[in-house]
Amino acid sequence: MSKSLLEQLPEIVAKGRQEAERILESLESRHRVALQTREWVLPSKDVAERDWIASNERQAHLEGKGDGWKNRLIYGDNLLAMAALLAGDEETLSLRGKIDLIYIDPPFDSKADYRTKVVLPGAELEQKPTVIEQFAYSDTWSDGTASYLAMITPRLILMRELLSDTGSIYVHLDWHVGHYVKIVMDEVFGKQGFRNEVIYCYSGGGVPDREMPRKHDVIFWYSKGKEWKFNTQYRPYSEGTIQRGRTAVKGENATLREEGTPINDWWPDVKKITSPTDPEKLYYDTQKSEELLSRIIRMCSDQGDLVADLCGGSGTTAAVAEKLGRKWVVSDIGKPACMVMRKRLIDQNARPFLYQAIGDYQVEAAKASLGRKFRVGDLSQIVLSLFGALPLPVEENPNRNLGYLPSPAGGGGSKTLVLADSPNKLTGAATLKKAIALRDSLMGGWDRVVVLGWNFEPSIGESLQALNDGRLEVLVIPPDLLDRLKKKGGLEKLRGQVRFSSLQYLTIQPVQRRCGDGEETLDVILDNYVLLSPEAINLDEANRAKLQAVMNAEPLALIEYWAVDPDYDGEVFRSVWQDYRGNTANDGDPLRVVTRATLTLPRKPGPRRVCVRAVDVFGFEAEAVREVAE
Repeated sequence: MSKSLLEQLPEIVAKGRQEAERILESLESRHRVALQTREWVLPSKDVAERDWIASNERQAHLEGKGDGWKNRLIYGDNLLAMAALLAGDEETLSLRGKIDLIYIDPPFDSKADYRTKVVLPGAELEQKPTVIEQFAYSDTWSDGTASYLAMITPRLILMRELLSDTGSIYVHLDWHVGHYVKIVMDEVFGKQGFRNEVIYCYSGGGVPDREMPRKHDVIFWYSKGKEWKFNTQYRPYSEGTIQRGRTAVKGENATLREEGTPINDWWPDVKKITSPTDPEKLYYDTQKSEELLSRIIRMCSDQGDLVADLCGGSGTTAAVAEKLGRKWVVSDIGKPACMVMRKRLIDQNARPFLYQAIGDYQVEAAKASLGRKFRVGDLSQIVLSLFGALPLPVEENPNRNLGYLPSPAGGGGSKTLVLADSPNKLTGAATLKKAIALRDSLMGGWDRVVVLGWNFEPSIGESLQALNDGRLEVLVIPPDLLDRLKKKGGLEKLRGQVRFSSLQYLTIQPVQRRCGDGEETLDVILDNYVLLSPEAINLDEANRAKLQAVMNAEPLALIEYWAVDPDYDGEVFRSVWQDYRGNTANDGDPLRVVTRATLTLPRKPGPRRVCVRAVDVFGFEAEAVREVAE
């Protein structure tokens, strides 16, 4: 007889502790998880603003001055993000015991299948989440609630490690799993750490025939230690009440507190985002109001404190923390969520912040799927096999990352070499040149070579154009390959179902530079954008056809966001100008970005290395770089 969920809970918590302990132990090793900085964002949404780069605050941040703290938006699994935050890096010391407040609004195990709607000129697409993004957008786990609890337990343990001794955590749930998660939190934070169960009420919607409408969520508040920060919050008195002691009663001739009545754990008064005309509404499933987060952040943190949200979603926590003078760290595993957050923070003219990603995401995923003792060569063999390539003899292939495509029956056809690149590096110009050299020399030479890559240098499109080699092809290994391999239950079951797609790339027109006395102007104009093969995007046939029509008619309409770094150092992209769909400061079209940027900058002698980075509506990135003479 199978165990009930309640009977499984001790085992689930124990396994969660083991996973968390494994991660904490790995922080001391050279294999610890790292964060890779993709962009240093200096928000500026108006091309008419001329003094943004010269202002003292922005220039200080651009030059790395100030108190050293950088707010951070992180793309990736929050388990890995927390491991990286605990480990620390060259930019920031370990955040163990440094975070003052954590709020998370994790999936509710509601079996909902959140899909991303993409509105393009003349077309509206519905994109299903990839397997990697399902933690954020699809509340479905193979073993139901038991899997949900197994997912959230180690994450809660790592959150406790990040909290300061006087820190608090708020976990926002509903009736689906709230009562089970409460038991887990009692184990992780101790029953003595429980402070309040907040009832977050709302109204609206239909009335069921055979049960009462469900009109509230629950928010569990726990403190890490015996002391915690708490700033009493108040709400206005209702009409006709007086104050006697701490109790509000009706009557006359009484003195009311100026600030109102202290709030209790029943919150029917906090704004909900329901109206489609609400200025806060971002059309993001599960978005919470700024009023809700403002109450929590004010109550359990002070100005200058560090606030975190490891299920970032639409970015309400970061947006409110920014407005209230708190430092912040947010993360999400969904690319759409990260784009919504980035645009939202730019839109409110936030302080400069880092956009980061898990540095070795595929390596960590491989460890989870293939075991901690896996070797990169093992993974390369799997990739080659799924591509249909046979391995080369070991004496010619010591790294086990080379294969060849067998000739069709009867012989003939071209001889094709295949190179599967490592998941813990960016495939770029050096790898392409190596592949060409192997094609021309290895085992007497080959007719063509195919490079299969996991992660790419943003300038990979330009590298391909510069090489101009018709016998070289670069394809993308599906980012969810390891998850699919684990889900399908083995290599043979997945064979024939994996599609390796072509690269996306961006081109720009020659950059015009005009120099004057003390300042200069750069004109940067987008030229073309080629999307990653639609086959790699999780669309049904009807939506794929709509996408193809937009790609053919107006490829630049697929760009969600683009930014310019006028002095790119080849390592950290410093976004000092950006435009994005929905920003009407530069034009009146919410469905398209402007295609021209005019930057007025302080005069700089010598050449400039101008970099343009674009992100499309599906979250894929591309980059173009131009050397511009004085």
